Amino acid sequence: MAAGQKLYPRATVKKIVKAHSKCNVSKNVDVMIFLDYVLFMQTLVKEAAIDSKQAGERGISAKSIQKVAPDALSKFKG
Repeated sequence: MAAGQKLYPRATVKKIVKAHSKCNVSKNVDVMIFLDYVLFMQTLVKEAAIDSKQAGERGISAKSIQKVAPDALSKFKG
């Protein structure tokens, strides 16, 4: 990726969020959404790793992720 190139159009993300929430959004709402997403994924993978080790699996499987997903989603529900 070239220097200075953006990963996604910030204005488009803001428009989508504003359309779904029907509220005004702050200047850095896209950054906050990304950080919340990263925290969610970190929690999901950590919980799935714990679950898979308790089940005696070698690695994280789709089954372990599906098992912990509802709990992880409930933690991040706004």
